[in-house]
Amino acid sequence: MSGKEGMYSVLLPTFNERENLPLIVWLIADMFEKQGLDWEIVVVEDSSPDGTLAVAEELQKIYTKERMQILSRKGKLGLGSAYMDGLKLARGAWVVIMDADFSHHPKFLPEMIEKQKTEDFDIVTGTRYQGNGGVFGWDLRRKLTSRVANYLADTLLAPGVSDLTGSFRLYKRAAIDRIMGKMEGMGYVFQMEIVIRARQLGMSVGEVPITFVDRIYGESKLGAGEIVAYLKGLVTLFFTT
Repeated sequence: MSGKEGMYSVLLPTFNERENLPLIVWLIADMFEKQGLDWEIVVVEDSSPDGTLAVAEELQKIYTKERMQILSRKGKLGLGSAYMDGLKLARGAWVVIMDADFSHHPKFLPEMIEKQKTEDFDIVTGTRYQGNGGVFGWDLRRKLTSRVANYLADTLLAPGVSDLTGSFRLYKRAAIDRIMGKMEGMGYVFQMEIVIRARQLGMSVGEVPITFVDRIYGESKLGAGEIVAYLKGLVTLFFTT
């Protein structure tokens, strides 16, 4: 699928994002309107108990179904499948994947879009670890965990990017469609595998420094179980790619 020329589709997976969704949608819409670009948002909602779906439906009335699509799924099915399912609805020739909790701020999108246009990258990924990129709101434990995770991934997989565990990315539609056809995992290494598969397919990846901000509302989803799952997934990727 080539996608609608000139349109950017933003995939927003949500779980318990009732407080965050209205503002992040407004910021995304405002950014695209100021840039004079065609856009849509695809919300992939995983049965949030906090009423996120109802908020999304109210926002859809404001922004119209032309600008905002909602995919409501039964159960918490995970980020990997959310991206794949959301992509089936996305109509744009470019696809943005980002978090709905303000960890990823839409203000970085114009630079990512410009970098893609200027250098014709298949993927432009936000990096916390180059230039003036960084992290705000994390304690020392979280910062060390992220640094170690990226160091292990870089050592084992040699992906050629500085922030392999990041998830704020802009893709050519044709590129992400090809990558998704090669994906095997759905867990915590999904974002890493995307870059590894892209490299195997000979795709180009550019980086733009971003500031990652810990979520404003709600609870962080990182725990000991997630760290163990990440390490298992990293080892699996090492032996299968």
